[in-house]
Amino acid sequence: MDPLPNPAPLASKLRNTLIQYHSIGNGEWRVAKKTKDATVWRKPSEEFSGYLYKAQGVVEDVTNRIVDHIRPGPYRLDWDSLMTSMDIMETFEENCCVMRYTTAGQLWNIIAPREFVDFSYTTSYEDGLLSCGVSLDYGDVRPNFVRGFNHPCGWFCVPLKDSPGHSLLTGYIQTELRGMLPQSAVDTAMSSTLANFYSDLKKALKT
Repeated sequence: MDPLPNPAPLASKLRNTLIQYHSIGNGEWRVAKKTKDATVWRKPSEEFSGYLYKAQGVVEDVTNRIVDHIRPGPYRLDWDSLMTSMDIMETFEENCCVMRYTTAGQLWNIIAPREFVDFSYTTSYEDGLLSCGVSLDYGDVRPNFVRGFNHPCGWFCVPLKDSPGHSLLTGYIQTELRGMLPQSAVDTAMSSTLANFYSDLKKALKT
């Protein structure tokens, strides 16, 4: 188990990595799934042997409220159907923490429940916010869970210029689920999970 990292350089590196993903040209992405709420693309990840996913959709609400529902905190567990528990293990400052969370089994439990320990950082980006994270090798793995690993991930949320009550939410996710899993099952689950994330979020913001 690694010691906790110094948060400042890790936060800075994470932010720069996400901004780099955000500048990848459209031609490098392939559509993986399209719903009325979001479009999901993917490209081979440079971090591991799976895919980097990009999800994007317009959400009807202000940036701060949307990000409050996404980042670690009291809202996330209420609406995210995939997340089954979340504990803040360490808080460095208001916008920076280490959290441990668990996810439900997927695809008729072909993908068993997973546990993650992530460093999470939320910062300003253009007129909006960026909430990003990366997994750490920290803390004991709980029984009955496989420890997954999130390579740099994050959500950019910026107000639409011509409609400030709406925000463009763009996510970059590259999750290594680990364990013995057929890659095709992982790819199916990831695309569906990201599309469902948008519809669940929209429902939560309306309540």
